Amino acid sequence: MKIKKLAYTLAIGISMLGFASTLPAAVSGEAAEKLGDTLTPFGAIKAGNDEGTIPSYEGGLRTAPEGFEPDNGYWINPFKDEEPRLRIDASNYQEHEAKLSAGQIKLLTTYPDTYYIDVYPTHRTAAYPQDVLDATVRNATTCETLKNGLALDASCRGGLPFPIPQTGNELMWNQQVRYNDGKYGTTTSASNSWIVDSNGSVTKASEQRTFVERPFYQTDVEGRDPQMFYRVYSVTQEPARRAGELTGFMDFLDPTESPRRAWSYTPGQRRIKRAPEFAYDTPVASMGGLELFDELFMFSGMQDRFDFKLVGRKEMYIPYNTYEFYFDCEQDNQFMKHHVNPECERWELHRVWVVEATLKDQYRHVYSKRTYYLDEDTFGAGMYDAWDQSGQLYRSMMLGGVQFYNHDIPYIVKHAIYDFNKGMYGIINDALNGGYRVLEEPRSERELSPQVIVNRESAR
Repeated sequence: MKIKKLAYTLAIGISMLGFASTLPAAVSGEAAEKLGDTLTPFGAIKAGNDEGTIPSYEGGLRTAPEGFEPDNGYWINPFKDEEPRLRIDASNYQEHEAKLSAGQIKLLTTYPDTYYIDVYPTHRTAAYPQDVLDATVRNATTCETLKNGLALDASCRGGLPFPIPQTGNELMWNQQVRYNDGKYGTTTSASNSWIVDSNGSVTKASEQRTFVERPFYQTDVEGRDPQMFYRVYSVTQEPARRAGELTGFMDFLDPTESPRRAWSYTPGQRRIKRAPEFAYDTPVASMGGLELFDELFMFSGMQDRFDFKLVGRKEMYIPYNTYEFYFDCEQDNQFMKHHVNPECERWELHRVWVVEATLKDQYRHVYSKRTYYLDEDTFGAGMYDAWDQSGQLYRSMMLGGVQFYNHDIPYIVKHAIYDFNKGMYGIINDALNGGYRVLEEPRSERELSPQVIVNRESAR
C-alpha cells in the first residue's frame, strides 16, 4: 500500500511539473544537488520550455539600462521597445484557457469589448544577492516547518526557506518571507490606494508613507528578534480626515506562540492602541475595504484556518516586469470603468507553483476556497483567486513586480484586485513618479518602536 501511495503521489507531482504535498519536509542531499544544476539556487527549473516561449534562467537582470539614475526612486523600463507577441481576448481565450486564472477569464468574458491580455516575450529577471542564494541552498536540507506547518524554524533565516517545496505550507512560507525589500528595508514617500466603484468613479482611498523591512534576512543586525520576520508601518497623509494616523504590525515565525503584533495611533486620541483585528478576513481600511488583512500581497498571516495543498507547477500568463504599470503609465490613464487599462499591463508566460487552500470545517471566513499562482523565480509575482461560501468567484488579484537591477531585489508590491460581487476593483500600493527607496543601512530597534515612530512622525 505504501508503494502504491508513493507512486500515485509522484505521478500527480510529475503531471504538474512539481512536487506532491505529502512528501517529508527537508529534502535529501541528493535532491538538493539539483540546485545550481538543473534547478536554480532558489529552486526554479533552470531550462526553458520545449516551445521556446520560456527561456532558460541565465542569472537574472543585473545591468541597469542606459540613462538610469540611482536613488531617484524611478527604475527605467529595460523592455520599453518590445511589442506583444500575442493578444488574448474574448474571441480566443479558450485556446489559452489552461494558462489563465479564473479571474482573468472572468474579466475577458465579462468585458469582451474593453479587456484583453497582451503577452510579451518572457524575461526571467529575478536576481538575488549571493549570501541569500547560499543560505537558500543550505536551507534545502536543513529548514523545516514546525507545528504542522504553522511555524518556521528560525535557523532558516537568511535565505528562501524551501527552494524545493513539498507542501502547501512550505510554499506559503516562501511567499511570506520572500526576498522583496532588500536587506534593510524599503520606503515609499507616497503610496496610494485607489478604488473604482461599479459606476467607474475613482476614489483615492488613502495616500501613505510606508516603511517595510524583513528581519528574516537581517542576520547581521544586532538586537533583531530572530523570531520576527516582517515589520511594516504606514503614516496616512490623505484623506484629510485621517491625516496623521499611523498603523503598523510585526509578524513572527511561530504565530501560535507570538501572534501578529499590530498597533494603531489616532491623533485625536493621542495614544497607541493594540489592534488584534488586523488579521484574517478583517477588511483593510486604507485600501477602501477592498482587500483583507490575510490577502495582503496574496497571503499574509497565520495559516491555521485553511488547508494548503501544493498542486504542482504549471505554465501561466502572469503580470511580470511591469515597469510600465509602476512608473510610466500616467495616473489618469491607469483606470477604465471596470478594470485596469490593459495598455498599462504587461503579461508574460512563466512557470508558477499552484496552491489550493480550503477552509477548515471548524473555522469561519468570508472565503471557502482560494487558489494561488506563485512565480517559481520570485515566490511573489503571480495571481490569486478566492471563492465565497456559495462557491462563486469573489475576488481576484494580479500582482506583478519589477527587478531593482541595481540592488538584486525582485520588488513586488503594486497590484490590482477585483471584487466581482460588488463590481469594484482597486489599484494598491501605487507610488507614481518614483517614490520607492531602498535603504542601505538598518534602523535600530529603538527607532522602530511604535512610541518612537509616533513621536517622530507627529513632530513632522
